[in-house]
Amino acid sequence: MRIVIALGGNALLRRGEPLTADRQRENVRIACRQIALVAPGNQLVIAHGNGPQVGLLALQGAAYDPDGAYPLDVLGAQTEGMIGYMIEQELGNLLPAETPFATLLTQVEVDADDPAFAAPSKPIGPVYSREEAERLGADKGWSMAADGEHFRRVVPSPRPRRIFEIRPIQWLLERGCVVTCAGGGGIPTVYDEQRKLRGIEAVIDKDLCSALLAEELRADLLLIATDVDGAYLDWGTPAQKAIAHAHPDALERLSFAAGSMGPKVQAACEFVRHTGKDAVIGALADIEAIVRGAAGTRVNLDGTGIRSYG
Repeated sequence: MRIVIALGGNALLRRGEPLTADRQRENVRIACRQIALVAPGNQLVIAHGNGPQVGLLALQGAAYDPDGAYPLDVLGAQTEGMIGYMIEQELGNLLPAETPFATLLTQVEVDADDPAFAAPSKPIGPVYSREEAERLGADKGWSMAADGEHFRRVVPSPRPRRIFEIRPIQWLLERGCVVTCAGGGGIPTVYDEQRKLRGIEAVIDKDLCSALLAEELRADLLLIATDVDGAYLDWGTPAQKAIAHAHPDALERLSFAAGSMGPKVQAACEFVRHTGKDAVIGALADIEAIVRGAAGTRVNLDGTGIRSYG
């Protein structure tokens, strides 16, 4: 089975945790222990988010040289290498020594006229109090938005249109390689008036890019691993219930937070509709159980409604 596993950036560096290399490595290790269990007999492609990581790099760059900080596309490329390195090393310590690995810098085309550029919505970086967010917004010209009871910087998140490295990803898979790619939703790029490719200030949604990646690779399963165990009915209320199975039509009639579960639900529904295959949203620590069909919110075309656990 060909599986695309999308690891959430907030699962690799959870909300409220210190943004340290040691903490990120420990969370990568947790993910890789699960991934190693589903590696035998399957072809694996690993994508990942980078919201906390790219935001931290941007903050560090602005502190060093506010006028010469690297743009988000370059910082996104840095996170692809950083997180890919940790995944390769931790997974390599668990799988047979002959297992080949590759991490690919992955450029993704977006539309320079995407409406997202006028409405920043993608949270990146650490969380702040309201007072800190207001100060940073004023000092650095950043857009800030609520993220639960805290605040984070938000940046444009245009839709992915094309994955440039899709052919080498396919070639590596066919040769038995475990591939890490499309990190952080890929490096956002556009064509200018002279048809020259260049980067652009944005962070592409990892889940939407992973759905496009899984579709173009004809994956059998899209697995979106995050920091919660699935999508919920009546989330945050005493009546909340975890969703076990849902048809895309029924799932899209519900309301999910735009900055967290919303893109995951959208990505899962789009992949299922375009391919007829399954997508599952679940916890990073439950990857093996998700592949077995014993955990997470499974989205497919079976049935017409929603079934909750219990």
